[in-house]
Amino acid sequence: MLNPHYQQIWQTVQLIPYGKVACYGQIADLAGLPGKARLVGKALGKVPKDGWRGKTVPWYRVINSQGKISFPLGSDYFDRQKHHLQDEQVVVIGCRIKLKDFQWQPDLSEILFSLEF
Repeated sequence: MLNPHYQQIWQTVQLIPYGKVACYGQIADLAGLPGKARLVGKALGKVPKDGWRGKTVPWYRVINSQGKISFPLGSDYFDRQKHHLQDEQVVVIGCRIKLKDFQWQPDLSEILFSLEF
């Protein structure tokens, strides 16, 4: 059985716009789960293959608070995440993304209007 908070996390991740990234802790906070950054990582590992509510969940737009891809350098998942981000014009140098250039900074009203929990 899935953790009931996973859907909150998936819905929040779906709001990250094309070409932007968010940190695990940022997603936890926006999903109403402060201090649950690790839960965000677990939830992203459990996204259904066919998406959620008919939409994909762009898991690859979530990175760690240091602006880095969290998967081990050279692993298949690292390469997939880097490729997806680069396809969206996000600059990845090594394993790092400049947060000042690419971090999603949503307007609070955007979040309140869009989330259903």
